[in-house]
Amino acid sequence: MIITDESVPDGNNRKERILKCKTEVVSIMDAIYVIAGSKWRIPITIALMEGNRRFGEIMKEIPKITSKVLAQQLKEMELNGFVEKKIFTDSAIRTEYELTEYSWSVKPVILALRDFGISHREKLRQEIL
Repeated sequence: MIITDESVPDGNNRKERILKCKTEVVSIMDAIYVIAGSKWRIPITIALMEGNRRFGEIMKEIPKITSKVLAQQLKEMELNGFVEKKIFTDSAIRTEYELTEYSWSVKPVILALRDFGISHREKLRQEIL
């Protein structure tokens, strides 16, 4: 089972629910959903592959995403162990997001999808000409 914001109740049961979800058997499609479950997760992952990013920096790299959707996607990716949220309390409080060590294993898949997208776009351009 993939953990979504809706599947995690507020209050004291939140930690129990997350632990329960992580111990259930996950189907292959559920596992793929962690990265490809929305049109925004791959662009978010690509942005974070370039280094740790603050919320606003991710927004600038993905211009069509809304702040509400980005917040929801980052929260779900964090709940599923794909993104880590770090809060720094030095002179001013700031939050950064980074990929977890585990999530780097998807890099070859993301790069292959990116390369396919580039070649497919070129194919379409040549067909138009």
